[in-house]
Amino acid sequence: MKPLSITDIASAIGAELVGTDTGRLIRAVSTDTRSLGEGSLFVALRGDNFDGHHFVSKAVENGAECLLLDALPEEVEDLKVPVLLVKNSLYGLQRLAKWYRDLLDINVIGITGSNGKTSTKDFTSSVLRQKFQVNATKGNLNNHIGLPLSVLATKETDQVCVWEMGMNHAGEIAPLCDIASPDIGIITNVGTAHIEHLGSREGIAEEKASLARALPENGTLIVTASCDFVDYLIERTTAKVVVTGNCRGSVRAENLQINESGSSFDLCIEGEVPARVELNVSGRHMVNNSLLAAAAGFTLGMTVEEIAAGLNATQLTTGRLRRFVSNGITVIDDTYNANPDSVAAAIETLTDLPVHNGNRRIVVLGMMAELGVHADAEHLRVGQLAAEKDLQVVAVGAKAAKIYEGASAVTDKAVSFDEPVAAAEWLKSFCKEGDRVLFKGSRMAAMENVMNEAFPQT
Repeated sequence: MKPLSITDIASAIGAELVGTDTGRLIRAVSTDTRSLGEGSLFVALRGDNFDGHHFVSKAVENGAECLLLDALPEEVEDLKVPVLLVKNSLYGLQRLAKWYRDLLDINVIGITGSNGKTSTKDFTSSVLRQKFQVNATKGNLNNHIGLPLSVLATKETDQVCVWEMGMNHAGEIAPLCDIASPDIGIITNVGTAHIEHLGSREGIAEEKASLARALPENGTLIVTASCDFVDYLIERTTAKVVVTGNCRGSVRAENLQINESGSSFDLCIEGEVPARVELNVSGRHMVNNSLLAAAAGFTLGMTVEEIAAGLNATQLTTGRLRRFVSNGITVIDDTYNANPDSVAAAIETLTDLPVHNGNRRIVVLGMMAELGVHADAEHLRVGQLAAEKDLQVVAVGAKAAKIYEGASAVTDKAVSFDEPVAAAEWLKSFCKEGDRVLFKGSRMAAMENVMNEAFPQT
């Protein structure tokens, strides 16, 4: 981050400075004592099962130059570093991030949506790095804690920031927009993720629309033509709108081909000469995500050729349609997370992959979280969809039993296992060279454990 004085930080966030400003500049902010270094500010946060205030001594030991706290520890005089005392340390962190964002001369791209946020962030970052210095969300730092940390990780040399904005409940996107002040907003789609807390897709759309409303008049909203709520989102912004899609929109894919190694298409932007894109990942939904990234690059003045080069070079975050071969069996790792829409997209991706000589397409599915009263119906639906696509369906875990039930109502090519080890053993005996096997489930399903047990990578 841009070096900041302790006194300036205290003034910006309305903190009481306890101790003396040492004159040392703050160059990084962290909530984790394990990631501290020279010039670090340690922010002690409180949660249901932790309290960072218990680790202030460890923070100083690990190199913290200053502490942001909402309660003074008994040993404060022994710490020998200044303390910024506020009423609420989380709010202090957020105020600091908002103030820091306003100091920066950068373009900010905010990304939200029910599915595809991280993949779209990966595509967008790769595109923009063809021309700009880019700061992008790392890992899952996309919530009320993670986004401020992402903002504060921005360097003076960065020109564009690409930040994910995640949510679980209503009212969470708007505060993130207030901190990030996005110039460009990307809404990947409106699906059923987190429907347990928002009640309906309409409720989800209204929450995602917070990003559209936050954009300035000279900003740009980028949406996909295939989203059921595209008109709803467009109506809720005063910014310029760019619509993307497969053979639709001003930024579109034409002549799409999906093959063994990935997806290829002509990137067409109105008024420009098309360029061929060769993605190293399959899936029509991934093509949609790449088009959103292309629109962002074009909005920032990049050429179609530069955009295509960035898309071709994209490496997606682990657990998102990563492919490897184990004993001649193609394994597709899409284990990072799951909801009904992303599972449906993964099923379509597997269905598009060619098989020969009697080989099989096998989908191994775990439970999908945060569906509330919709859980049974949605698990039944994805099981039925997989069966209708003529896939061998493997449901793993007691909470995934409805997937098996939905599939077995359509086909006899479905099995269910309560225990991951049993599922892995069955896969070892069932799968043969040439088969395609895709793994997917919500984070708590830990489907990567089944995958690694069945197909260990050496």
